[in-house]
Amino acid sequence: MDGRRVLGPIWSGWRWGLAVSTAPEDAGFGIEARHHRQPRGSRLRSGPLGDQPFPGLLPKNLSREELVDALRAAVVDRKGKSGELTLLSVLPELSQSLGLGEQELQVVRASGKESSGLVLLSSCPQTASRLQKFFTHSQRAQRPTATYCAVTNGIPTASEGKIQAALKLEHIDGVNLTVPVKAPSRKDILQGVKKTLSHFRVVATGSGCALVQLQPLTVFSSQLQVHMVLQLCPVLGDHTYSARVGTVLGQRFLLPAESTKPQRQVLDEALLRRLHLTPSQAAQLPLHLHLHRLLLPGTRARDTPIELLAPLPPYFSRTLQCLGLRLQ
Repeated sequence: MDGRRVLGPIWSGWRWGLAVSTAPEDAGFGIEARHHRQPRGSRLRSGPLGDQPFPGLLPKNLSREELVDALRAAVVDRKGKSGELTLLSVLPELSQSLGLGEQELQVVRASGKESSGLVLLSSCPQTASRLQKFFTHSQRAQRPTATYCAVTNGIPTASEGKIQAALKLEHIDGVNLTVPVKAPSRKDILQGVKKTLSHFRVVATGSGCALVQLQPLTVFSSQLQVHMVLQLCPVLGDHTYSARVGTVLGQRFLLPAESTKPQRQVLDEALLRRLHLTPSQAAQLPLHLHLHRLLLPGTRARDTPIELLAPLPPYFSRTLQCLGLRLQ
C-alpha cells in the first residue's frame, strides 16, 4: 500500500470521521457526488464537451433534504457506524442521515467558500483535536498538508517558487476583502496583518492559461486567490480579486487593491472561444480552485502521513479539456 486513497477506507484509527468532495455553486455551495456521479441533467449529451458550460454544479433552488442527500453521496471516506443553506446549517441532518445519532459533526478542515474539494468532518472531539494538532504542527514546521489545483488566467513567469505577502482584511464598500500590505510594521502585525506564504508549481500551460499546483503554508482568507493576483495570474472564475489585474498594450500590472472594486472576471475573446462560453456564461464561471489532496496523520506517531484525494468537479475537468491541459 502506498498510502493513497480516493474513495476507500484510509485510517482504522480515525474514529467517527469522514471526508466529502464538494464543488461550489453560484449561491455558495454545491456537490460532486461519489464515483464522479453527476447531478440529474448534467450528463454530457452533444459532442465531447456537452451542452452545459459548468457540469457538476447543483441548482440554486436546492432544498435542505436534497443537499443532505448530495452530501451523503459525496462522502469519499468514512469511519464509524453507519436562514442560509450552507454546509454548517445541514450538519445535524447529515449526522442523522449517516446514522450517527446524537453525535454532532464538526468541520475539521475545508477549502474556501467558493472553492471545491475536500471537506474533513468529525463527530469525535478527540479525533478532531488530534487532526488539528497535526495540521498546526505541520504548518509550524512549514510542511504543506493541503494541495490545491487551480486554473489561472495567465501563466506565471516562473515555473515554481514561493509567494510571500503580508495580508489584512479590510472592510470596503460593505464587503470584507483581503488586501496586501507592503512592508508591514510591528503595529500592523498587532492589528491583524499576517505574513502569508504559499508554494506554487506550474503543471501545464495552454491557451494563455496555466494549471497550477498550490500549497499554502499559512491560513488566511482568500490567500491563494490574492497570491495568484500578485503573480498577475488570477484564478479562472475569480470574480472578486481578478479586477486588480489591469492590462495596457498586452502588459499586465497591479491596480491599487483598496480602490479596486470586485467585479465579474473579464476574459478575452480568444479564451472565451476556447472555453465555448458566451460573455454572459463567463460571468457565472465558477472559481477554478480545488482542494485536491489532504495529508492526514497515520495511526501511530511515526507512521507516514496518509494521502486523501478528491476528484476534480466535472466543470473543472471540462475546462482542462477545452484548454488542452492535463493533471499529472
